[in-house]
Order: sequence, then C-alpha cells, then structure tokens
Amino acid sequence: MIHGKHILTTLVLCSALSVSARSQSVIHYSVDELTRVREALKSGDREAGRFADALLKRGKKALKAVPKSITTKEAIPPSGDKRDYMSQGRYWWADPSKPDGLPYIRRDGETNPEIERMPDHTLLNETIHQVQVLTLSYVLSGEAAYAKKAVEFLKVWFLDDSTRMNPNMNFAQGIPGRSAGRGVGIIDGRRFSSLTDIVTILASSPEMNSDETARLRRWFSEYYDWLRNSKNGKDEEDARNNHGTWYDDQAVSIALFLGKNEDAREILNRAKEKRIAAQIEPDGSQPEELARTVSWDYSLFNLEAHFLLASLGDRAGVDLWKYETSDGRSLLKALDWLLPVFRGERKWTHKQIRKISFERLCPLLMEAGERFGNGQYRADAERLSCMRGWSTAVPLNWKSLIHY
Repeated sequence: MIHGKHILTTLVLCSALSVSARSQSVIHYSVDELTRVREALKSGDREAGRFADALLKRGKKALKAVPKSITTKEAIPPSGDKRDYMSQGRYWWADPSKPDGLPYIRRDGETNPEIERMPDHTLLNETIHQVQVLTLSYVLSGEAAYAKKAVEFLKVWFLDDSTRMNPNMNFAQGIPGRSAGRGVGIIDGRRFSSLTDIVTILASSPEMNSDETARLRRWFSEYYDWLRNSKNGKDEEDARNNHGTWYDDQAVSIALFLGKNEDAREILNRAKEKRIAAQIEPDGSQPEELARTVSWDYSLFNLEAHFLLASLGDRAGVDLWKYETSDGRSLLKALDWLLPVFRGERKWTHKQIRKISFERLCPLLMEAGERFGNGQYRADAERLSCMRGWSTAVPLNWKSLIHY
C-alpha cells in the first residue's frame, strides 16, 4: 500500500503544476485529479489503494522495459529517413482483381493486418503509455527511478538525434499505389495531447533538467508549426468528421502547452460552428459518423473527441459544454441521441459490422453527470462497470492505464 511520505510527494507535485482544479485541466492529468487521488489514499480508501498497487506493479515492470525508437522499423519512408513517422491506412487492402494488388481499395471498418509491418503507430502508443504509467508511479510512490525511466523514454522518442521522431507525420496512413501519406494519418498522433501534462509533472521533478524540458517544448513547437501549416495538416483541419475534431484536440492541447493561448481560443471558438454545428444534427445524430460501416463506434469516437475538446475549452475560457445552436445542436444532444439504444428503448438501425459495446459510454456519462448534475446520466453509469470505484476519486482515465 502507499505510505504517508508518498502522499506528501503527490501534494508537492500538485503545487508544482501551479494551476487550480478542474478549470485548469488538460485532458488527462489535472491538479484536481491528483488531489482527489491523494485525498482518497490519505483516507485509506481501499479501492484507491488497490488501484495504486496495480499501477505500481505496472510501473515496476516498465522500469525494466527498453525504450523503442521510431528507427527500429524495417520499412524505409520515401524520405529515406527512418526518423520520419510512417504508417499504412487501416482499412485499405490489396485489390484482388490486380496482379500486384495496386492500387489498394478501401474496405471500411475492416482492419488490414498488413499495418503491423509498419510498427510506428504501435511504438508511439506504447511509448506514451509507458511514460504515463511511469510518471504516475513516480507521483504515487515518490521514487525517483520512475521519473528517471520516464525521461529516458521521452529522450529516445523525442530528443536524441539518432533515434528521435522527426516532428511531422508526412507519411502517416499511406495507401500502396495511391499515396505516401495523407492528412487523415494525423489522427495517429492524437495521444500527443495526453503528454503535455505528463511533461509538466516530470519537469517539476529533479530527473528532468531544464535543457530536456526546453528541447521537448521545441519538438512540440516544430510539430505544432507542421500541424498548422503543412498541406496534410490543413487537409485534416478541414475534415468534416471525427478527424477534424481530433485534429482540434491536438492543436489546442499543444497550443496551450506552448503558451499560445490566443491560438487555442481561436480554434475552440471556431469549433462551435465548424465542429458542433456542422457535425451534430438538431436531433443529436452525427451523419458523417453514421455513414461508416461501424457507425456506433464512430459516433462515440467523435463524441469522445468533442468531450476532450470541451475540457480543453475549460482551461482556455471557452465554454463548449453549454454551447447550443439556435436549432438545438449541442454535445449533450449528441449523447442523448445515443442513450436510448443503451437503455433498450431503440434499436440501432445504422450499419454496424461489429458487435455494439456500451463500455465507452462510461466516461461520457460520468463527465456529463458531474458537469450538469444530471442524475439520469449517473443512473445510466451505474449500470456499467465504470461506476465501481468512482466515489474513491480514482479517475477513469487513470484506471485505463492498468487495463491497457
């Protein structure tokens, strides 16, 4: 179990972040969340203790892990530089009517296992996951070894000249016979958003020096410039579906991390019309997502991006939670449109080639219930496993780290 001196460590780190409560949160790791976990542990909350023990078990395993570089892939990007990120379009397959299979054809919702031959996507997600686990293990235990290892992962992926990823996604989600890389591939980097708070926490520890912090900020500054100004970046910014929303999440979170607060507010205010009004119908449906072969999954996926964007809006002073168009389009309307299916009041009549899962409703219901004081959302959440342990103040996104 966690000891008293480790609770003090959490308090110190909370102070080091020097922001206040929910209004200052950045997606995953706010001071409010750190404080809630600290108080739960301090009071001897058993669920919080079990979570902390499970996380530290994974943290100890991560201490033995070898950081992977983007250069470990066998495939060579068109640039000839293995430091360039490279991936293949998930839903594109060889054309069986062509001798060489080229150009590839789209089979929406069906993942081509060939994508694993380009492991950059997997390696990037694993790196971010390990850094998250190690950093929170440091927060909960106070042991410097965790922070030191987290910094090691960051150095290999972002800082060391011979192993670091170049700050672009020029060759993300390419399609054999069609394109070396596309704007839609930028969604591969959506988890960059969760790194900004992690870097802030690590920067408050003795294990990350000021030069390393500055170089990480420089990397994200260069990536942000590419994101906003490259052709691929502009293509993704103009996307009308979930890709556009996830683009905004990346852009806003990085802008706030870099202190570009006016940029963040501009993107968030534009999202009222460009994302909410354009993507959500007055009845709450999301036509662009309903057009997919896994329409339930993508409706939730886009709503998750909207909720994250609204959370970022809290920090920038732009309220997306309560924004509503004159004809009733809003984030809650989109959530409410999905719930009758979960409650068994309506069948899902749109194309869905996979079995519908309701688990991803958990964080949306809990967030909406807490923000709007809506007892029905909380009652719906009680029917799902996510409700267990919520009262202990262990955030759902923290728990996801032990189920990765």
